[in-house]
Amino acid sequence: MTAEDRMPELMRVLGYTFANLDLLREALTHRSYVNEVSSQRVRDNERLEFLGDAVLELTVSTLLMELHPSAKEGALSKLRAQVVNETNLAEVARKVRLGDALRLGRGEELTGGRDRSSILADAFEAVLAAVYLDGGFEAAKALLERHLEVPGEGEGPIGDPKTDLQEQLQARVHRTPTYGVVREDGPDHDKTFVVATLVGTLVLAEGEGRTKKDAERAAARAALARLSSATPEFLAHLAEEG
Repeated sequence: MTAEDRMPELMRVLGYTFANLDLLREALTHRSYVNEVSSQRVRDNERLEFLGDAVLELTVSTLLMELHPSAKEGALSKLRAQVVNETNLAEVARKVRLGDALRLGRGEELTGGRDRSSILADAFEAVLAAVYLDGGFEAAKALLERHLEVPGEGEGPIGDPKTDLQEQLQARVHRTPTYGVVREDGPDHDKTFVVATLVGTLVLAEGEGRTKKDAERAAARAALARLSSATPEFLAHLAEEG
């Protein structure tokens, strides 16, 4: 199945159907692909990425103002910076399997470009711009509401759960977590991974995701939830297991 063949499935997962498929096709075209084809009609996604960066800032700013009606400018700016960073955008791209639909050059393909965070984050911004041009601001805003985690009022800031877990474990029991794949389900083109968070030999929690990274983050979030209600006896046990 080619990247082009995966566009209908991508639209289904995104929750948006393009009227102009050429916009989506351009958003999914990396410059490495353009360098290998002779047609001048094929354009890479860098112009859309440029627009998408601005659309992302505007839509996330709008969402944050709606979700935090009493927040000051400084707090909103910090929240926005935490939401729109490359790590978060790449994780969203992985969840919707954006990498499968990218048009890449052979060299980029062979060196793991489909899962490179910088390429995925840029492509997600390009897709957001394509949605904006195809369906307007409200369509772009709805796309982000479906797929990008934006903290509401009273919720903590967005962070990396693996980093948060490591910091908490080191502070509370002087141990560092590790991660291990418990099992893989499904065919190669549609796998689901289950990963365990461990402290020593003790399984602290498990998480599931479409990629190992997604599953690790899910496992870390589950472990953080377990730590939030941990008893002193359980923490002492963790310290011994590390």
